[in-house]
Amino acid sequence: MANKNLFQTLRGALMPAANAVNEAGGKAYALTAKQALAQYAATGCLNGTFYASADEQLETVLRFCAEVETDFIAKTAVWCREAGFMKDMPALLCAVLAARDVALLEAIFPRVIDNGKMLRNFAQIMRSGVTGRKSFGTAVKRMMQRWLEARTDAALLSDAVGQSPSLADIIRMVHPRPANGERAALYAYLVGAPYDVAKLPALVRQYEAFKRGETLEVPDVSFQLLTALPLSASDWTAIARNAPWQMTRMNLNTFARQGVFANEEVTLKIALRLADPVAIAKARVFPYQLLSAYAAAGETVPQIVRDALQDAMEVAIANVPATEGQVYVCPDVSGSMDSPVTGHRSGATTSARCIDVAALVSAAIMRRNPSAVVLPFETKVVQVALNARDSVMTNAAKLAAVGGGGTNCSAPLALLNARRAKGDLVIFVSDNESWADPQHGRGTAMMHEWAAFKQRNPKARLICIDLQPYGTVQAQERNDVLNIGGFSDAVFTLLADFAAGRMNDDHWTGIIESLAIARSAA
Repeated sequence: MANKNLFQTLRGALMPAANAVNEAGGKAYALTAKQALAQYAATGCLNGTFYASADEQLETVLRFCAEVETDFIAKTAVWCREAGFMKDMPALLCAVLAARDVALLEAIFPRVIDNGKMLRNFAQIMRSGVTGRKSFGTAVKRMMQRWLEARTDAALLSDAVGQSPSLADIIRMVHPRPANGERAALYAYLVGAPYDVAKLPALVRQYEAFKRGETLEVPDVSFQLLTALPLSASDWTAIARNAPWQMTRMNLNTFARQGVFANEEVTLKIALRLADPVAIAKARVFPYQLLSAYAAAGETVPQIVRDALQDAMEVAIANVPATEGQVYVCPDVSGSMDSPVTGHRSGATTSARCIDVAALVSAAIMRRNPSAVVLPFETKVVQVALNARDSVMTNAAKLAAVGGGGTNCSAPLALLNARRAKGDLVIFVSDNESWADPQHGRGTAMMHEWAAFKQRNPKARLICIDLQPYGTVQAQERNDVLNIGGFSDAVFTLLADFAAGRMNDDHWTGIIESLAIARSAA
């Protein structure tokens, strides 16, 4: 008979040695600079999290940027804006490029700085000097001038919402050259300078007439430009009738308070808009934003609208993979997962917690894989009764109601090993800050348990979704282990590709590296 102790010893000797200590004081594996930058970029956490302040997060990102080539920084900025829908992080990476490679910045500028909020984020970061320069410089000013010149009149009017800096501040700083008298009048209007009223764009004249009470017709302008005005119920109804998707989602309770839902035709229009697959894709909505909107919708929001949010969720998670074989999903429900998923922001902290997102991902995977087994864990696996036929919203709420305790990422795998379980795919959703694990020699306890699981299931794959990256992981990256970060539906796409074996050994960073960027000549 084979010597079991001998083979256990050999397996331990082949275990990759843990080479880092995580923020909670537990054994961990350090990510490479590229892997870590990709993790931070996908989650966009430049705010205070459970284990790190906003300053520490910023310092860490800049350190990783200093360790990688500028091409990878540029591609990461494009990926986390176009696929991850991030705001602060891609603007920061653009500011880093402004100090290191202006030609490369020019190549990606229109793809990353794609709306007024992004332009203001970029300008704010540049002016702060955190990336090494405070002035824009001639080349960066030229990019911003071209950006302003390419915007429509209606877009610039919408972009005028927001401060620190405002769009007016940016116009004053970069001095765009108006192509005609109408654009010259619009720039003057936006910065508060004298202008020729007759040359203002028609939409601006309509907006000003509405402000003065000269017309009852609500102009088709940004919601934020209208809410500061004294509005009637009919005004609110007109706004809701034409509101964009994201604004609709964010203001359901406001619409209820203002009497919008008294109009059955507009109520139906809002419900159809929320469930429209094309509008959902265009809005680039995070699934967790739908969960938050559903949870926040009060009793005065009609059921047809609440149901539409559930329909929208089914659309938003459409690319969750339905995989062959046995799937296990392991959401972290420990105490640290109670922190806001996008970090603590003064006056703007999201109500969605890491545990909410972990619950949502788990429920979504179970929805597409009815035989999947969900194993919530803290120091041990927690029992939660779930039904694969229930909606994603229902199961997510059940999981999110659990919480507290320490973190032992090896607990679900240890339970599966104790049961001698068979499986093909194991998915963890956590902040990776494991510290309550049993100690197992060279590596982390999670890698020890994964090695045991792999002995029984040699073709199995492990995916670790990190919701708040700190630069370390519990499972070392290799051909059967994928560490990814984030909470947009892009995570589901990567999950599907890895589960189906469509990714190379460099996994996620390889996807970023494969992006094509045409470098500018100057």
